[in-house]
Amino acid sequence: MSIARIHELHKRRQGRNAGVGLVLAAFIVIIFGLTVVKVTQGDYAAALAGAKVENGQ
Repeated sequence: MSIARIHELHKRRQGRNAGVGLVLAAFIVIIFGLTVVKVTQGDYAAALAGAKVENGQ
């Protein structure tokens, strides 16, 4: 019995793990995007230029 032989179950788990990884990565990107919008208040050009956004309070 060879140790390097991959069982069919491992192939299915690898595919499932890749799917879960992609969903997790998408969730992280969404949360990061929401955080950027919240911090910059939607003014991306000023945030990239380094300008300070006035809050108006």
